[in-house]
Amino acid sequence: MGSQETSTASIQVLCEFGSATVYEAQGARGALDSGIKPIHPDMRVAGRAVTVDVRPGDNLMLHYAMLKVKSGDVLVVDAKGFLEAGPWGDVFTEQAVRQGVAGLVINGAVRDARSIIEMGFPVFCRGLCIKGTGKNQPGKLNVPVCIGDVQINPGDIVIGDQDGVVVVRQDEVEDVIRSSRAREEKEAMFRAQIRGGATTVELLGLEETLRRLNLD
Repeated sequence: MGSQETSTASIQVLCEFGSATVYEAQGARGALDSGIKPIHPDMRVAGRAVTVDVRPGDNLMLHYAMLKVKSGDVLVVDAKGFLEAGPWGDVFTEQAVRQGVAGLVINGAVRDARSIIEMGFPVFCRGLCIKGTGKNQPGKLNVPVCIGDVQINPGDIVIGDQDGVVVVRQDEVEDVIRSSRAREEKEAMFRAQIRGGATTVELLGLEETLRRLNLD
């Protein structure tokens, strides 16, 4: 199996674990803030990040990025959290679907939400806005960007679902897969023990903490 195939397979494994498990498995790191949500709860995204740094209210760099993005990539756009314009809409979505783009994560707003949902294209954003944008300002492609306190580098792996979005460094993917698998196995054991009558206090060893706080 080639490196590209291995990478694609690993991305799919991370997607199946889900964002919350991956976040916990890598030491509670890499979660974008809770303001970034899918525009439909069934949306899931997984792929390699192509990062775009844009000026608020301008989408020229998105037009340029669509000339460079490859099938399976996730566009990760820092629009500086600006919510009074929607730099992404149904026309971009049509092109993204045709090119096999895996999805969009944008620190900003989008528009044409119903059309995007109907096309089945995963979009994670901070809000919706009907207002349009200019197409004049320069930006940057494939540079490190920050959303909240999380830095996303080109090529990092982005995993998103109803719970939120988490970023995995590309050089840590296999370690995170192993940790995620171990976490899933541990939680499966917990659930089995709870079905047998155990409590979360017992399973997590919280008795002493409760006694110390006089919680009888």
